[in-house]
Amino acid sequence: MRIGEAAAAAGLTTKTIRFYEGRGLLPPAERAANGYRDYAHDTVSRLEFIRRSQVAGLTLAQIQDILRIRDAGSTPCFHVRDVLARQLTDLDRQITEITALRATVAQYHAAAESADPESCDPERICSYL
Repeated sequence: MRIGEAAAAAGLTTKTIRFYEGRGLLPPAERAANGYRDYAHDTVSRLEFIRRSQVAGLTLAQIQDILRIRDAGSTPCFHVRDVLARQLTDLDRQITEITALRATVAQYHAAAESADPESCDPERICSYL
């Protein structure tokens, strides 16, 4: 299938497919006599896997590692399980940090809401922060 067909089937752009191919996430496409890329039909499922992995927050490097395991003939299930476990740990840490940040910003905002700008300390850039 041509690149436009693969892109439409996977819900991506042709530019994205070229990028993935350049990064090694897709094997190089065969070339037709006219020079057009000719992708195998399993390319769409690979593109869909890449997209699902990105939705889960995996990096292209992590996705490439998973694809290498699969391309070597092994199932990447245990590796994926470990990557997802690390992803969950990272997300939990980020949620904790964002929750703390939100509390700090809310505290500053409450102070700014109740303060009189005329009473700001001239020695400080802003009394709210």
